[in-house]
Amino acid sequence: MDDELNVTYITLGGYLEVQKYRYLYFVIMFTVYILIICCNSTIVCLIVIHRNLHEPMYIFIAALLINSVLYSTNIYPKLLIDFLSEKQMISFQACLFQTYIYYTLAASEFLLLSAMAYDRYVSICKPLQYPTVMRKTTIKVFLVSAWLVPACELAVSAVLNANIKLCRFILDGLFCNNAMFNLQCVRSVALSIYGVFMLLNIGLFPMLFILFTYTRILIISYRSCREVRKKAAQTCLPHLLVLISFSFFITYDVVIVKLESNFPKLAHAIMTLQMIIYHPLFNPFIYGLKMKEISKHLKRLLNHTIKSTLTV
Repeated sequence: MDDELNVTYITLGGYLEVQKYRYLYFVIMFTVYILIICCNSTIVCLIVIHRNLHEPMYIFIAALLINSVLYSTNIYPKLLIDFLSEKQMISFQACLFQTYIYYTLAASEFLLLSAMAYDRYVSICKPLQYPTVMRKTTIKVFLVSAWLVPACELAVSAVLNANIKLCRFILDGLFCNNAMFNLQCVRSVALSIYGVFMLLNIGLFPMLFILFTYTRILIISYRSCREVRKKAAQTCLPHLLVLISFSFFITYDVVIVKLESNFPKLAHAIMTLQMIIYHPLFNPFIYGLKMKEISKHLKRLLNHTIKSTLTV
């Protein structure tokens, strides 16, 4: 392979015995991908169809589930192709694009969770102001910002990294993430500083805002009547579970680059699969079971489906 080809293509070295188990891997991951699309899409459709779910909280949930589908679609098609390929390779430009989409959607998730936290704060702590504060315009601004702000900030990083020189061409992973920046010959100080800025701006700050908001909700709920505490538990617990789950995996994703050389390949593959399997399926499961109104409509849909099947 000549120098130009070495610079252009990257080998994904995180696959374990893919030659031996390629068809098993393909069937399992294809099944998981279909489940992710179906589960998330079902909840989104229920929210769209039923008018009593056309509230800010459910709109944000629908946006979060759409984000999960996009997140999975960025990874699974290439993953499935690699399972059936003799060599697991990707062009540098495609790898950079996959990394860009991956972190844009990850950051969008944090911002959507921040919007949901704010919505719950206003609903529980300032119920009389809720109709005035959470107007349709406010919801649109939150939704557009959640996708547009990370896309713009990460676009700057992607453009600056587009012409970097690589000295390594094997990426220790199943898909492209921030580990690809370890392939650079020289790490740019300016890009590293900008990376820290992005991590703070679209990762840490939203997380701190969410924690602060839910702390305020907890304090006010504790001082209020039993009905308020019950409402807070029913609507906030699913959001907190999703936040904890997602924060854990993103923290792993960021930290693993620092430990890459000392981290066992099998453990790395297992954790990576947890990120792309567990979380996209966790969201619809939590919201489908824990959110009372969604759960009610979901049970009706399942009962209708079962009756229709038995009738046929």
